[in-house]
Amino acid sequence: MPRSNAVELTQARLDDFRWLTSSAAEPWLYSAAAVQPSLTAKVAQMRKELSPARTHLVLEQVELRKRASQKFSAAGRMFFTPRALEQSTDQWVAAHKAERFSPGQPIFDLCCGIGGDLLALSRRGTATGFDRDPLMTTLAAANARVVLGGPQEPDSGSRCPEVCNRDVERLDVAESAAWHIDPDRRPSGRRTTRVELHEPRSDAIARLLEQNPNAAIKLAPAAQMPDGWPQRAELEWISRGGQCRQLVAWFGGLARDAGKRRATVLGASAAARSIVGVDDLEPPLAGAIGSYVFEPDAAVLAAKLGGQLAAEHALVAIAPRVAYWTGERPIRDPALACFVVLEVLPFRVKPVKELLRSLDVGQLEIKKRGVELDPALTRRQLNLAGSQSAALLIARVGKQVTAIVARRVGG
Repeated sequence: MPRSNAVELTQARLDDFRWLTSSAAEPWLYSAAAVQPSLTAKVAQMRKELSPARTHLVLEQVELRKRASQKFSAAGRMFFTPRALEQSTDQWVAAHKAERFSPGQPIFDLCCGIGGDLLALSRRGTATGFDRDPLMTTLAAANARVVLGGPQEPDSGSRCPEVCNRDVERLDVAESAAWHIDPDRRPSGRRTTRVELHEPRSDAIARLLEQNPNAAIKLAPAAQMPDGWPQRAELEWISRGGQCRQLVAWFGGLARDAGKRRATVLGASAAARSIVGVDDLEPPLAGAIGSYVFEPDAAVLAAKLGGQLAAEHALVAIAPRVAYWTGERPIRDPALACFVVLEVLPFRVKPVKELLRSLDVGQLEIKKRGVELDPALTRRQLNLAGSQSAALLIARVGKQVTAIVARRVGG
């Protein structure tokens, strides 16, 4: 494709998104979100006045807003692209991260995307968002208006941030008190965990750190970091809803425990549960599976702090390198899932199926550790239809694959 045509197409797409975030698109977004007889009728109605591209954008935005409701309470008014929504920080994780920044100070948010972190940082200090993609800055500015500065939700404690279309590698981050960056993990189109292949690359991030060491670098939980980062930074793995959402490398004054790892579990309550440590401990082995079995949160496992958590509660492992622990009393800890054991037996489909049917189980949570097994296939093979709920924990204990039939305690 000739370069001039590519530029024209890019500009046309940007113009369509600018229209989408304007007041002119609001009636279309509202009507598209309302119940209609059929999608065909909806499209036909919109095509009478809108171009195919804008019709697609409106319909796509309605669907994205539904998906985004798991990440943002204001999703029904915000703007997204599929990839930007997937990569964005949800509002609860972003709020947790923003607490580290000194209140009232200037904050830079580099590679701000659609503004997930920027919105939270703006509630903490005077934040400025930067992204080299004009589409992202268009969406981030629109999201800041509707969430922080729009008439629907006035927020006197927040200042609507400035959003700038800039190459972040050319910024002087010394002008900020602290900065946050979310480097692109798919610069070539394929996801990579190697930080030196992110964009900006690790050498560019190192130059920014030389300008201002007070930084938060958002990474994937399995990121492979440059030499020296684990010793220099505090590494925090953050989970919400049982999923490890991201790893943050805290540098300079933002690091509370430089050189250590932190696992943070965000739950429904305001307080976050954190475990901090350096070396992963190997829990002692159990002689037998006890009355309760426990599974550590995903952030604890990603941070390799499971042994420390097990030691804190005097729990023992059911098998080497298997993250199921056992004990004789229930434990209430946001970093642990607790299961009361009903039965322990060798894992074979027929006897497990008979046991679950005798317990009138219809809703079954299937979890596995250290075994090659397809939970979806196992669920079909069990073919349950009872009225009770249970959990099936499958792990290799010694030379045998063991099934632990249990019930989850608490949420």
